[in-house]
Amino acid sequence: MAIQNPYNQYKQNDVMTASPENLTLLLYNGALKFAHQGKIYIEQKNISKAHEAITRVQDIIQELNVSLDMQYDISQNLRALYVYILESLLDANIKKDTAVLDEVIGMVTELRDTWKEAMKIVKTKK
Repeated sequence: MAIQNPYNQYKQNDVMTASPENLTLLLYNGALKFAHQGKIYIEQKNISKAHEAITRVQDIIQELNVSLDMQYDISQNLRALYVYILESLLDANIKKDTAVLDEVIGMVTELRDTWKEAMKIVKTKK
């Protein structure tokens, strides 16, 4: 049996034991990490690594999109935003456009920060 990297084991345990709220936060953070990596790879002209990183962001946004509970009004707005982000990521990946990635990073950062604030508000009300 191969020895697993302790950091990877820790991250896997973190994900496996995360509450749904924390899992959403982890997904937003992951999307931001890979979007920043994609931007760096584009600047380095490493097309294949840029493609991989942007595809990871697309996978994360798609997961956030399909996990929406559509019985809430806000889910309609989030779905529209996620679809826009996915279309932007497709465009960024085809054109290898860092400006589009900057726009995506801004939107996902705002979503992540809003989610963190909502988590704090809910926690203080408990």
